[in-house]
Amino acid sequence: MQGGRRGDFMRDFILADNQEITRAGLETVLERCGVAASVCVCAHARSLTARLAEVPSAAVILDYTLFDFYGAEQMLNLAARYDRSSWLLFSEELGRSFIRNVGGRDRFGIVMKGESLREIEAAIRATAQYRTFLCEYAGKILAEESHAASDAERLTASESSILREIALGRTTKEIAVGRCLSFHTVNSHRKNIFRKLGVNNVQEAIRYALRAGIIDMADYNI
Repeated sequence: MQGGRRGDFMRDFILADNQEITRAGLETVLERCGVAASVCVCAHARSLTARLAEVPSAAVILDYTLFDFYGAEQMLNLAARYDRSSWLLFSEELGRSFIRNVGGRDRFGIVMKGESLREIEAAIRATAQYRTFLCEYAGKILAEESHAASDAERLTASESSILREIALGRTTKEIAVGRCLSFHTVNSHRKNIFRKLGVNNVQEAIRYALRAGIIDMADYNI
């Protein structure tokens, strides 16, 4: 393809997206960027795996939400198997927990479909050059997680464990009974946790617990 700027890398690209209109649009953008030596379309995980076996250093543009991976681990294992590949996650919407799990990993960039054309082109060029690109939305979520994790590191092991129980909806009395502690002791822990995290109520504490990975959304929904 023509139109690339001097210094751009030429890569084999795989478009793993089940929306025909999106694939057509991506092919046009790839041509504008001038970074694709070849473009292959894969409609499911099995064909993507087979294509990566043929071109293990390919750049994959993937709409994870529309693909048939049974979970993020399958995708991450595939990327680990083909460790010369690069991945750009390109979706309408990605969950915050998913972004926290995948965003920031080596070789995994994130850009949302609602971003500007300029931003999407920048993401594709970065992927072609083996650089990790994070859009503003993903970067903000990871920054929030980093801040929360830093706060959580100030907690002792006992405080982190009690925060988990608080976030899971257990009362101070229930926690005290379960730990064979006095109500006063658990209540003191609770006050120290809130003070260290700078939160004012249980809802804010739960948000911190989620961001810091003390609990995950699956636990919280139980």
